[in-house]
Amino acid sequence: LLFLNQLQKDLEEVKELLTKATRKRLRDVLMTEKHKLELEIKNQPPPKPKDVAEEEKLSLGGYTVKINNYGWDQSDKFIKIYISLNGVQKLPAENVEVNFTERSFDLLVKNLNGKNYTMTFNNLLKPISVEGSSRKIKTDMVLVMCRKKREEKWECLTQVEKESKEKEKAAYDTSDPSEGLMNLLKKMYAEGDDEVKRTINKAWVESREKQSKGDIPMDI
Repeated sequence: LLFLNQLQKDLEEVKELLTKATRKRLRDVLMTEKHKLELEIKNQPPPKPKDVAEEEKLSLGGYTVKINNYGWDQSDKFIKIYISLNGVQKLPAENVEVNFTERSFDLLVKNLNGKNYTMTFNNLLKPISVEGSSRKIKTDMVLVMCRKKREEKWECLTQVEKESKEKEKAAYDTSDPSEGLMNLLKKMYAEGDDEVKRTINKAWVESREKQSKGDIPMDI
């Protein structure tokens, strides 16, 4: 609205200058500018009625919460993502929006108990059909249905998950069994609690003692 007011003031000033201009070249420049401003004003979207603007403001009131918890399943044709949201079935259907692309989707739930909820999935593992995908509102849950372009099993939801699994597998899948075991022990030690660390330390000490006595080969 403010931008539209500025354009209208610019147009008024150009018109005023036109009434004073006597040189043809200057008048041509001003006429060009006048047409340009009139076209720009014409193409401005009409201001929204106050009640519509207030309603939109209300629907996006409160603050936005990013959804991190979900469950998922699949059939031959669909990837199904289950998002729990208490009372979501009480909202108007238009308050639950899902936008799909071939490799992503984002969910927006507006004005649920004074908050907005969002969830975004990028880099889906395989392409989906935008036209065939949809969402269903159930009791305390939104179900996002991604239609697979090809009827095949997905091992995970996103490309990032797949790469993470492959890296983890590569760390333990080595030609040297003892190296794979060492990598596994290092991971368990790094992620374990004090009890796990004590157990691994004890096993390591006992292994070294057996090696020194010649009970087991040194390369294990």
